[in-house]
Amino acid sequence: MAGQIFHAPIISSIENLSLKIIQTSNNASIEIARQRYPNAEIVGSTSELLIREDLDLIVVATPNHTHFALAKAALEADKHVIVEKPFTVTADEGFELTEIAKLRGKILTVHHNRRWDGDFLTVSKIIQKGLLGRLVEMEIRYDRYRPFLRSDTWKEEHLPGTGILYDLGSHLIDQAQTLFGLPESVRADVRTQRLGGKIPDNFEVVLNYGNLKVTLKAGMLVRQPLPHYTLLGDKGSFIKYGMDVQEEDLKTGAMPSTRNKWGIEPESQWGEINTEIEGLRLTGKVESEAGDYRSFYNNVRDAVLKNTPIKVTPTQATNTIKIIELAMRSQKENLLKVE
Repeated sequence: MAGQIFHAPIISSIENLSLKIIQTSNNASIEIARQRYPNAEIVGSTSELLIREDLDLIVVATPNHTHFALAKAALEADKHVIVEKPFTVTADEGFELTEIAKLRGKILTVHHNRRWDGDFLTVSKIIQKGLLGRLVEMEIRYDRYRPFLRSDTWKEEHLPGTGILYDLGSHLIDQAQTLFGLPESVRADVRTQRLGGKIPDNFEVVLNYGNLKVTLKAGMLVRQPLPHYTLLGDKGSFIKYGMDVQEEDLKTGAMPSTRNKWGIEPESQWGEINTEIEGLRLTGKVESEAGDYRSFYNNVRDAVLKNTPIKVTPTQATNTIKIIELAMRSQKENLLKVE
C-alpha cells in the first residue's frame, strides 16, 4: 500500500524526480505498476536496485522489520534513502543508520508525510499564533473501526515493529515532536482489544511537557468518530473532526498532478474554535489549510540537488522510535496490582 498509494503517485508529481524502477514480486502490484507507470522498469529483487549506478534515491516501503537491513544496504550502495515510517524497530537501529548516512554523505530521511496534513498545518498555525492563549492540553486521535482481523497482511502478525503504536502511533508522536520537541517523560497504556488479536491495537500515550499535557490515542474499535484534534488553552479551545483528505483521494487513484485544489478539506470538516483575543470573544469555524504531501518530496529533491536542509531528520525519526520504546516500557513497569 505504501508504495502504491503514498509514494509512486507523489513521486510522479514532482518536477526533477523520475520514477525509474519499481521492485516487487507481487503479480497484482506488477500489473498495476505496468498500467500506471509504463516508463518504469519492474524488477524482482533488491540486489538489482543496489548495483544500478543510474539511481540516486531509493525508497524503502516494506514491512517494518525489514527497514533497517534494506536502508543500510542502500546507504552502503551510496544511495540517498527514504524509509517509510516507522523508521526502524529499535532506536539503536535508527542511530546506526544515521551514522552510516553521515559517513557516506548521503541524505537519509523518513516518510513522516502527515506533517503536511491540512489539519495538522492548521493546528500548527493556531498554536504558533497563540490563538488559544497558553496551551495546557492537547489530544490527538487516529482511530479506525476494524473489528475483524485481516488475514492478508503482515501487519496483523506478531513480528518486530508491528502493532498500532508503531503503525499509527509513529505519526502522532512525530506530530507532537514537531510541535513541542522531546517530552520530559512518557507514560502509556498499550493493549489488544480485538478477540484473537496478536498485536497491540489500542494505545494511550501521555507526553509530559511540564505545564502542557499531550495525549496521543488510537484504536481499532472506534465506530463513532471522535475528535481528531482537541486543543485547550487558558483563553480558548479548538476541536477538529475528520482526517486529511489526501489519503482517500490517493486511494481512488487521484493524483496531485491531475487534480485542482489538491488537499482542500470540505467546510464540513473544518474545526471549531471558541476563544478570546485581546478581550474580543471569537467563535466559529477555522478554514483548514491545504495539505500537500508533495512538500515532503520537494524537500528531499532540494536536499539532494541544492543541499537544502532535510525537514524530517533521521535524529527526529529515531527519537520517535525511542518514545515508542519508552511507551512500551511504561506499560510493562507501571502496572501495580491491587491486593
